[in-house]
Amino acid sequence: MVGILFILFDVEAIFLYPWAVIYRELKMFGFVEMMVYIAVVVGGFLYMWKKGVLDWAMARPQPKR
Repeated sequence: MVGILFILFDVEAIFLYPWAVIYRELKMFGFVEMMVYIAVVVGGFLYMWKKGVLDWAMARPQPKR
C-alpha cells in the first residue's frame, strides 16, 4: 500500500512541474485550477492519514497469559 501511495504522490509532483513552468501565462485561471487540484490531493492524503494507512508499524497481538 505504501508503494502505491508513493506512486500517487510522485505523479502529483509530475503534474506540478509543467504548471510551474507556464504559471505566468495561465494567470488566475491556472492558479485556481492548481489550488483545486492540490486541495483534492491533500484531502486524499488526510483521509489516508486518518484511516491509518500511512502507519509503518503494525500493532502486534499481545500474548495470552
